[in-house]
Amino acid sequence: DRIVNGDVQLVINTPFGRETRSDGYHIRTAAIQHGVSNITTMAAAQASVAAIEVIRRGDMGVVALQDFGEGSGQ
Repeated sequence: DRIVNGDVQLVINTPFGRETRSDGYHIRTAAIQHGVSNITTMAAAQASVAAIEVIRRGDMGVVALQDFGEGSGQ
């Protein structure tokens, strides 16, 4: 209901076990139908939180993809 009402901007749902599959299906379906971002793994949740923190601090910069090669130190 909170997703449908627009009260949710991001869903992090990492289901565990058979009982949670039905709930997870309904949560993911509602999120998709209402344009809410949906994260389903802990790795993706951690990466998303790190990205949000960088954006909030204003530390985001631009780096060329080529700069991530061998010997770049990054």
